[in-house]
Amino acid sequence: MSDYKPLNRDQIAALVASILPDGCYVNLGIGIPVKVSDHLPEGREIILHSENGILGMGRAAVGEEVDEDIINAGRVPVTLLPGASITEHSNSFAMMRGGHLDYAILGGFQVSPNGDLANWITDAPDAIAAIGGAMDLAVGAKQVIVMMEHNTKDGQAKLLKACTYPLTGKGVVNMLYTDLAIIHVQNNQFHVRAMVAGLSQQQLQALSEAPLFFDEDLKTIHIGEQGSPYLS
Repeated sequence: MSDYKPLNRDQIAALVASILPDGCYVNLGIGIPVKVSDHLPEGREIILHSENGILGMGRAAVGEEVDEDIINAGRVPVTLLPGASITEHSNSFAMMRGGHLDYAILGGFQVSPNGDLANWITDAPDAIAAIGGAMDLAVGAKQVIVMMEHNTKDGQAKLLKACTYPLTGKGVVNMLYTDLAIIHVQNNQFHVRAMVAGLSQQQLQALSEAPLFFDEDLKTIHIGEQGSPYLS
C-alpha cells in the first residue's frame, strides 16, 4: 500500500494562491479559503474581496496590527493594503452578483462532477444553516475554486455522483483543491491534475464516490523542506 501524507490547510491554501494571476479580483470564503491571503506570492498584485465590504484585503493581522473593526467574513482581524476601500453590503454584493470577481474561493461539503456545490448546510440533526453570500458568489464569479478536505472526518466521500445536501449552486465549480489532489471539473467529469506524493490512483478513487479521470501528464504534489508544496 502506498504511503502518503495529506496536505494541511495552509499547504492547500499555498497551492491555490500560487495559481492566481496578477491583477485578478478574488473573494475568499469562510473557512480554509481565508488562509489564501497569508500565502500570496510576493510581487503579484491580487485584489482580495470580502463579502462584508472590503476590497483590497491583506493577510491576517497579528500583534499590534489587530483592529477588531477590520475583519474578514470569518470575523478574523485582517490588514488592509494601500488603496483598500470599505463599503456597505449593498455595494459589496453588487460586486459579487455583477460578474466583477475573477475568482470565488469557497469551502465545500459536497461537489458533483457536473459542478454542483453544496456548502451551506448538512443533514446533521444539529446542523446550523450558514447561507451567507455563498450562493451569490457561486453564480456571480467568473470561476469558482473549492477548497476542502477530500473526505469527512468519519471517512465519507465528498466527491459524489450527485450531491445529497441542499445545493449552493448548480454547475458552478471549476476547480477543486483538496488535501489529496488538484481536480478540474470539465465535461461533467472530475479530471485529476495532481496528487500528493505516495498516493495511488486506486486509493484516490476509493476515497471518492464519483468516477475520477486522471491526466496523462499527472503531476505529483511534494512538500519542500520549509513545508511549502510544489508540483513536479
